[in-house]
Amino acid sequence: MIRRSFLRQLAALPFIAAASPDAPEANAGKLKIMMKSAWGSDDPTKAAFPFLHADALSEAGHNVQIFLLGEAVSLMRKSVANAVVPVGWPPLAEVLGKIVAKKIPIYACGACSRARGITEADLAEYGAKFGNPKIFVSLVEWADKVITE
Repeated sequence: MIRRSFLRQLAALPFIAAASPDAPEANAGKLKIMMKSAWGSDDPTKAAFPFLHADALSEAGHNVQIFLLGEAVSLMRKSVANAVVPVGWPPLAEVLGKIVAKKIPIYACGACSRARGITEADLAEYGAKFGNPKIFVSLVEWADKVITE
């Protein structure tokens, strides 16, 4: 008896979710997405994913920002970006060119960058900026806000 009651309640949930303003269908359209990655050149395919995904999401009309930390900040060094070729995907340098052309913001953790010798000149190559925990939090908050346009 309890099981039937539970199943009846469970069966009603999709209708409740569809009526909810937080349902994905209700907020269909333009999204704000913050991509975070710590994958570096030791795994070229994973290293390229945030950039490939940001490019695809931007093509679909969404707003995207990228935050790099750990080993991923080394990708901001042109020589490293030129050497990263993911399996089955275009070279990272090609994808970064698209990201730059679309003016997708890239932030590289300042502490992680200093520890790896990444300079402002390295970041300038891609229009990137140094980030910090406060910027990271602001990007998460930015992505969490609904676009009302």
